[in-house]
Amino acid sequence: MSATTPAPRSRVASLLRRDLGLWPVIIGLVIIAVGFQLANDAFLSSRNLSNMILQTAVLAILTLGVMLVLLLGEIDLSIGAVSGLTAALMGVLSALAGWPAWAAILAAVALGAIIGLIQGGWIVAFRAPSFIVTLAGMLVWQGLQLLILTPQSGQLRITDPFITGIASSYLPRPAGWALAIVIALGAAGWVVLRRVLTSRSGYETDPIARDVIRIVLGVGVPIGVMVILDGYFGVPYLLLIVLAITGILAVVTGSTIFGRHIYAVGGNIEAARRTGIRVSSLRVVIFMIVAGLAAIAGVLSAARGYSVSVNTGGGNTALNAIAAAVIGGTSLFGGRGTIIGALLGALVISSVQNGLALLGQPAATQVITTGLILLAAVTLDMVARGRRPFGGLR
Repeated sequence: MSATTPAPRSRVASLLRRDLGLWPVIIGLVIIAVGFQLANDAFLSSRNLSNMILQTAVLAILTLGVMLVLLLGEIDLSIGAVSGLTAALMGVLSALAGWPAWAAILAAVALGAIIGLIQGGWIVAFRAPSFIVTLAGMLVWQGLQLLILTPQSGQLRITDPFITGIASSYLPRPAGWALAIVIALGAAGWVVLRRVLTSRSGYETDPIARDVIRIVLGVGVPIGVMVILDGYFGVPYLLLIVLAITGILAVVTGSTIFGRHIYAVGGNIEAARRTGIRVSSLRVVIFMIVAGLAAIAGVLSAARGYSVSVNTGGGNTALNAIAAAVIGGTSLFGGRGTIIGALLGALVISSVQNGLALLGQPAATQVITTGLILLAAVTLDMVARGRRPFGGLR
């Protein structure tokens, strides 16, 4: 091998240190889909994929929230407990107090935002680690959830048709197809418009082949999803809720000054402070948004299960959301990550769990597999950033 030809190990290391964007998680999803389809031909059926979307909705919304706080270089361990407590409040107000569904849901989301304000304010006021504050919050909110539901024997049935209909209703098929076409045309149009605007501004445009790929994916994905869902009951309203939240957060983080401030604080908090960014206020607002999204996830979880119990939001709920965000490319060190990546990360976890369940594997295998995927994602993040652990052997 000549001196100018890099060794295979050097080429691999150089590749790993590049920013590969969303390609690792996309390739991972393809491998997961092909592997489970070969093992069980029901995996890619319309029925299973439609059910998987319903299963992914709660995790996806929690993941989108926790991704925002990870961008700041912080963490929120209380999101599962917040979702459980707010779902319990909604259940009590709806089933026992007789509140209309919309009022009970708004009260639950408002409680989530207040919890975020309390936790974020505490972190800022006392300069306390978010890990400790949200861990304490997790215990407190779980305790309040138990306090609310224990008189109801630990479980409260949700009977309001509006609430239950959120997770069990579907768009009419013509409306679903119209929506898919609008999304496809919008995605293709955005790629073309961005290329034209970039060219007119005098900046260098991406290679034409890359934009062609973006157009193909932008058109093919929504149409392909609609074809699959049309084979069952159509587009569930849960999917519309997830897409709406994803779209809003994608615009906020990618196209607003507020979004740029989030990345700036996560990248270098001191530099962000010196440029005039109100770091403390930003952190409080982000924790409020995260807790509000956790409340929405709690409402959807109760709607899906037709009930709320002391187990709602418990178990590995919060850890799965954090794992999904990291698997989707969000850095634990802050300053790097995308909304779409977080959504894909949630899809990776739900796909693995769904596929293993179809194969009859126990819950233990699903948890172990999720942990191994998370370890691989964190390792790639460390290699890409060229960092080493802060402790241990060097």
